[in-house]
Amino acid sequence: MAITLNQSNGLKLVLSIILCEGVGIISGLLAAPEMKQWLGTLQVPSWNPPSYLFGPVWTLLYFLMGVSFWLIWKSTAPDKQKKYAMIVFFVQLVLNFLWSFIFFNLHSPFFALINIIFHIDINFNDHVLFFIHFTYSILVIVALSFMGLFCNGT
Repeated sequence: MAITLNQSNGLKLVLSIILCEGVGIISGLLAAPEMKQWLGTLQVPSWNPPSYLFGPVWTLLYFLMGVSFWLIWKSTAPDKQKKYAMIVFFVQLVLNFLWSFIFFNLHSPFFALINIIFHIDINFNDHVLFFIHFTYSILVIVALSFMGLFCNGT
């Protein structure tokens, strides 16, 4: 049985989401012991979201990352642009993975903020990504906004 183009795109979407959610799960599992103990000791601003929302928000963020990667993967952009976009995507995925470790395991909100600044620099200053897919750009902006508000209000 041959796989049609729609089935192929559907498979790419599922694999993209599984990849990103998998990275999120591993990152969360590695940070979980410190998350429970250390997070409660921090003085956070009154507008900081409650800690029980971290899991659902990070799950949503990694889901959006999966959709973003799928948009790159299925893009009809020239191969050079597509390859570059994939490299940038994986760099930001690694930065996302490292954020939890930096913040929770190393107890360093400052370096976690530096991590987010790298995210912003990579994604906003890389105009090639905006030409790959407009929706990808919007998803990245939403994800970065969540990260900035949710993760470094502490």
